[in-house]
Amino acid sequence: MKKILMIATGGTIASKNNGDGLTPALTSKELLDCVPEIARFCQVTTVQPFNLDSTDVGPRHWREIAAIIERDYALYDGFVITHGTDTMAYTAAALSYLVQNSPKPIVLTGSQKSAYLRDTDARKNLADAFAFCADDDAFGVHIVFDGNVILGARAKKTRTHSYNAFSSVDYPNTAIMRDGKPFYYIKEAKGEPKFYNALDTGVFVLKMIPGLNADIFDYLDGHCDALVIESFGTGGLPDYGDGAFFKRLTRFLSLGKTVALTTQVEREGSSLETYEVGRKLLKCGSVLEARCMTLESVVAKLMWILSFADGDDVERLFYTPIGKDIF
Repeated sequence: MKKILMIATGGTIASKNNGDGLTPALTSKELLDCVPEIARFCQVTTVQPFNLDSTDVGPRHWREIAAIIERDYALYDGFVITHGTDTMAYTAAALSYLVQNSPKPIVLTGSQKSAYLRDTDARKNLADAFAFCADDDAFGVHIVFDGNVILGARAKKTRTHSYNAFSSVDYPNTAIMRDGKPFYYIKEAKGEPKFYNALDTGVFVLKMIPGLNADIFDYLDGHCDALVIESFGTGGLPDYGDGAFFKRLTRFLSLGKTVALTTQVEREGSSLETYEVGRKLLKCGSVLEARCMTLESVVAKLMWILSFADGDDVERLFYTPIGKDIF
């Protein structure tokens, strides 16, 4: 029988209405009591490092979850993390870099409605998460939600209310859950895990909108180590007749900063070679291109890379595939 550590962190799945709206209140034991059937195939130990709405979960909490997994890695066959949906994709992406090549499954799940209510998605998602985690072929960081098993570095929340809240962007699901068992589309060779526990939080995402003033760099120059530009279409910067964005970006890069270009379009990624506005951007300096990476993975990967690397190593590591994040 598999031994699984459940790491409860809060979220909708653990929420009750306190009169001012939903807030996490259920304990890890109360969540576990919702799925008594899992006792047939796994033994579960629970820990609860925090109990937060996932809007409040960030890099400090990602590092705390990763540290728990590293500390207890030899003691358990897998890990289930209950988490709020709003930032679950960011946490899954971060864990994909903090715990790499894990032959043991690290599974995030949650729900769109609280486990405290009857007939919600919470109990099914919990049961599916434990069932996948207990499977002999399960591996690595995944989100299990509404029967879908999605690689952590490919996941994105694409719906705010529906039960099928998460999608795998530009990559197939690893598996789907059928009658409590995973039906695999993809199986991976298992390697040796590598653990990390540092993140550089000086990463800023600039979402381009028509008419944005390049003076935003007055702030960015002194307040971030890396800039992710979420641009239009296949990627590029507006000229507006004065080339201000290109000039300011060139200066930003000259300060030793890192710039990555991604797109606001959810699927099919960037392609800076396609249009003049993209090619002009490449002439500003060493601009990284996210291609098909999710925004969540771009942010988390840069935080991981910049915590220990600089110079040419940043570009090399950014383009090195980890958890199928880029190809």
